[in-house]
Amino acid sequence: MSEPMSEIASLSFEAAMARLEEIVRKLESGSVPLEESIALYEQGSALKAQCDRVLRAAEEKIEKIRSRDGVAVGTEPAEGL
Repeated sequence: MSEPMSEIASLSFEAAMARLEEIVRKLESGSVPLEESIALYEQGSALKAQCDRVLRAAEEKIEKIRSRDGVAVGTEPAEGL
């Protein structure tokens, strides 16, 4: 069930989020022993960091797309978000 930290870095955003949601559900249930809770918390932290990395990379790609002649035109969120 638990993934090695090295495998977390290769997960897609969606896979990392799904695993993180699963960990949160387990921890919130209160049915996990303390040692396993600590391990799950560590894994959750690594998954959150992976999601942050993937989102930052996506933001950088979007900013490049939104650039004109090498000058960024802005980073405002799209309407309705």
